[in-house]
Amino acid sequence: MTTVVGSMPKRQWLYKRSKVAERSGYNYGKEGAWTLDGEALSRAKDDAARVAIRVQERAGIDIISDGEQRREHYLTHLTQNMGGFDYKNLVEKTIRGGRSRAMVGQCVGPIEHKGAITIDDLAFLKKEADRPVKVTLPGPMTVVDSTFNDFYDDDRDMAFAWADAINQEARLLDALGPAMIQFDEPTFSRYPDKVLEWGIEALNRCVAGIKAETVVHICYGYPRPGTPKRPIVDSYPTIIAALEKSEIDVLALEFEGANLDPALLKACPSKKVMFGCVFNSDAVLETPQHIAGRLLKAAEYLPPEQILAAPDCGLAPMSFDSAADKLGNLVKGAELARKKVG
Repeated sequence: MTTVVGSMPKRQWLYKRSKVAERSGYNYGKEGAWTLDGEALSRAKDDAARVAIRVQERAGIDIISDGEQRREHYLTHLTQNMGGFDYKNLVEKTIRGGRSRAMVGQCVGPIEHKGAITIDDLAFLKKEADRPVKVTLPGPMTVVDSTFNDFYDDDRDMAFAWADAINQEARLLDALGPAMIQFDEPTFSRYPDKVLEWGIEALNRCVAGIKAETVVHICYGYPRPGTPKRPIVDSYPTIIAALEKSEIDVLALEFEGANLDPALLKACPSKKVMFGCVFNSDAVLETPQHIAGRLLKAAEYLPPEQILAAPDCGLAPMSFDSAADKLGNLVKGAELARKKVG
């Protein structure tokens, strides 16, 4: 099986990233701006989603997303539509374990699910797609790290409040019958101690009562000019072992960009794994043969039926043509690996 992590590149005619976001990547709530408005914007978002869907279908991806084409940002699209957040007055905060400074929104009151946020998006995706679909939501630890807490006693309390609120959204999505509901937790790799203390418990609250396969995506991190990527090899064994005991069905892990050893999969024998085997960068195009080799190595540690070939992370940072080429080679590589194992 093949799938995607979530995002696809946005067309510049529809969405312009801010200069600050282009330089730092972290300017929550002010990432950019749509080039249209009103009914024209709504129709353009539909068209952008259709293109993202068709690119994945043409590549042969088995479980597809809408490319998050309607979201300015994977996180703020949800937080700005929940009760309790202020994005008019951003504040500066150190995030990602001290790796970056960011302008973030503030949590100034109780986090509340005020109503459906992404339901229409999923309904459109299911109507347009000819294969199973997935939808993504931001996880508790990442929301806590990516906002300023000016209301709750501590990070744990805020994380659980978000978990309860996003679970309400997830249950509404689940009723539409997606194949997967994914929770994005890029910050897990930066805070392994917090993962053990409360991260897994908060994640379990997110998926309570969900019938679709549940996924958690653990980032290695997008490449950022001038910012070295801190290795997370030491934290992955801790995180994967902890997730083995979680209620999550599928672990989405990045192996390609970090060149991590697939032997790490020994720590999660009961889980399916979205095995990241193409990197979300235009700099290199992995060949089908390379992808097959990585998948076959992963199959030494997990049964092939528990492995889903996937990109490392969302493909939003790439050019659209490069993203399409990556997905095409991903499918070809998975087919080569499948033939090798019979």
